[in-house]
Amino acid sequence: MFEFGGVVKLLGTKTERKDFSQRIARRLFERRRIVVMAVHAFLWCASFLCAFLLRFDGHIPTKYSGSIISWMILLMVFRVAFGWLFNAYEGMWRYAGAPELFALTKTTLCASLVLLLYVYFSGYNSFPRSIFIVETLLALVFVGGLRILVRQSFELFRVVNANSEKVKRLLIVGAGDTGVSLAREVQKSQRAQYHIVGFLDDDERKSQGRVHGVPILGGTDAIETMAKRHAIDELVVAIPSASPKLIRAFVQRGLKSGVQTKMIPGLASLMDGRMTVNQIRDVAIQDLLGRDPVQLDERVLSTMLKDKVVLVTGAGGSIGSELCRQVLRFAPEALLCLEQAENALFDIDRELKALQSPAVVNGATRILPLVADVCDRKRLEEIFREFRPSVVIHAAAHKHVPMMELNPGEAIKNNILGTSNVATLSSAYGAERFVMVSTDKAVNPTSVMGCTKRVAEKVVRSCQENSSTCYVSVRFGNVLGSNGSVIPLFKEQIAKGGPVTVTHPEMTRYFMTIPEASQLVLQAGAIGEGGEIFILDMGEPVRILDLAESLIRLSGFKPYDDIDIEFVGMRPGEKIYEELSTEHEQAEKTKHPKIFIGRAGQDRGKEFLSAIQDFGTGVDELSSSEIREMLQKLVPSFSPIWQASHTISSLPTLPVNSSDEAT
Repeated sequence: MFEFGGVVKLLGTKTERKDFSQRIARRLFERRRIVVMAVHAFLWCASFLCAFLLRFDGHIPTKYSGSIISWMILLMVFRVAFGWLFNAYEGMWRYAGAPELFALTKTTLCASLVLLLYVYFSGYNSFPRSIFIVETLLALVFVGGLRILVRQSFELFRVVNANSEKVKRLLIVGAGDTGVSLAREVQKSQRAQYHIVGFLDDDERKSQGRVHGVPILGGTDAIETMAKRHAIDELVVAIPSASPKLIRAFVQRGLKSGVQTKMIPGLASLMDGRMTVNQIRDVAIQDLLGRDPVQLDERVLSTMLKDKVVLVTGAGGSIGSELCRQVLRFAPEALLCLEQAENALFDIDRELKALQSPAVVNGATRILPLVADVCDRKRLEEIFREFRPSVVIHAAAHKHVPMMELNPGEAIKNNILGTSNVATLSSAYGAERFVMVSTDKAVNPTSVMGCTKRVAEKVVRSCQENSSTCYVSVRFGNVLGSNGSVIPLFKEQIAKGGPVTVTHPEMTRYFMTIPEASQLVLQAGAIGEGGEIFILDMGEPVRILDLAESLIRLSGFKPYDDIDIEFVGMRPGEKIYEELSTEHEQAEKTKHPKIFIGRAGQDRGKEFLSAIQDFGTGVDELSSSEIREMLQKLVPSFSPIWQASHTISSLPTLPVNSSDEAT
């Protein structure tokens, strides 16, 4: 008491208080172990006496009554010693499990065996041998049963209080190794926060069974039913080996049930096969796409990029920056990051240099941030002359559909003339490969942006004529989380309390993640032979309305109740749905399961490129209507919604391969 009171008064520093707390904790733990040892000794004594009583029908013979105490004491010495050796006194009884019971079993058996050997070699032949068997079984029942009883008492108390606000009711989807490991971890270290109501699993052999005392309530099709019936607070999808589409289905059911839904990372993230609570993560919007991971041909990509000078235009954009990250993995000699916006270029330059190990000096990739506009041909030529890139990846473009409807001349300059500048200089300065990032909006376009990207594809194909450079275009749909895309807009609207604005209830789009798109762009560029339009497998189209509802649920709200959704009408140039290829391209499979190839007709090479340059040079003198009419001459399938003030026949004729477009 003196020490305690004195310490409370005198200790002031954080270190002293910590040392004092640790000392008190050690003393309490030592006292607890003494109490546990005493309880064990009492139960072992009881089991020894009960064994004699059972053996002799409740009446112990007089010849044993004098020595039974000495035998008991000797057995207790052995038991206490082995218990200390096997750490049988350290486990918390409320969390008693297989390891603790195994330690008790070893302690009991080893002590009984030593006593048996002692009796045998000491010559006490009159000692009843059956006592060893009966006593051992009783000792296991008494000591093990007490621990299980304590554990079940705590479990019952926790279940009774599971409806309190502090305890979350948890439902686990998947009663396999991962789900069971998660349940064990929660029961061991998170009992104060979670009560596991049950498992859901489609394996009929597990139906109506129990795992660690937790019932298997049914199949995964009962997620919504069980969530409502048992007032579930959180749902965890614990099947990392399941396909992305299957996980997507589970997640969507969880979100529709109105409970907070989380999931276990993929198998690659579970390094040692053990599950911890910290590995549970919130569901991300990309989990709702249900897409399989990309498998890259690392050998082919290494051949294309390793020790090469690689130029990436639009390096500060969403796709361009990810392309830079992916290219850097393959150790090019130099990575030229070309970007018009200096702030975006500064950010990606700093990030890329941080990705390289500071210890790498010799052999490290030179990362060069180059401020330049793809419309500035003179500046581009300086860059090509100085650095002579072997691989050119063209990602620079104006991409916002409604904005380009208001600024069609700028779309022409950047998307068409910029592409022409980079593409022709690539051939002039001996680049091995040129890869252009295109879009699904280039197919049967209804917007200026989509049409300019379609013309850019034609420019790239035209450059292939009489050139040793391999030219390819890669076409794909929307990417999640890119600058200006629908996901950041929805998140901003949700953060403000809504409403979330959707243009049309039936509008659909193809989506993939930024890393997936970038990896497939590189893969397509590596397998191209020249003149192809590669089309990425975008999976199934996603309704924008479904995406909005899912994002609201992921944010912890209910659509139409907490956050409203408003339909604001389609914007200029937008389609209800997007297409990935035209009928004339006859998209075919390639060696890569997620990349298709569109065999389009060749454009008229230099004649077409020359006409494009003339068009671009005079674009500032044309009105918006004249620009749209000119684009329609170039792309007959272009169907803009506009009122023409000039006829198409009054504009200059540009060479077009009519077999390439639907009329």
